[in-house]
Order: sequence, then C-alpha cells, then structure tokens
Amino acid sequence: MESFFSRLKVELVCAKNYSSIEVWKSGIFKYIEIFYNLKGRHSANDDMSPIAFEEEAAIVV
Repeated sequence: MESFFSRLKVELVCAKNYSSIEVWKSGIFKYIEIFYNLKGRHSANDDMSPIAFEEEAAIVV
C-alpha cells in the first residue's frame, strides 16, 4: 500500500492542479480503475497488470 500511495502522489496528486474536489475524485478514480488496474505493470505480478494476472490465474485454476 505504501508503494501504491507513493506512486499515486507522484504520478497524479502532485503533478496536476485540480479545479474542484469532483475533478480530483474523478482523476483518482481514473488512475486506479483505468491505469493502475488495467495497464500498470507490477513486479509482484511478474510484471503483469492486476487484471491480466487475475485472468491468467483463473485459467490455471
């Protein structure tokens, strides 16, 4: 979790100016649901995204 929040702060929170709390919430949601879960590679998952890792695990089981 510490690694996740560190990346979130560096890549999203500190890198942009938000005009409202709603825009900020939308940006956080998009980062997690679109980038982090679908495209982000994670060393703990053999450099696969969480979604790809789960799909592969479901096929194996």
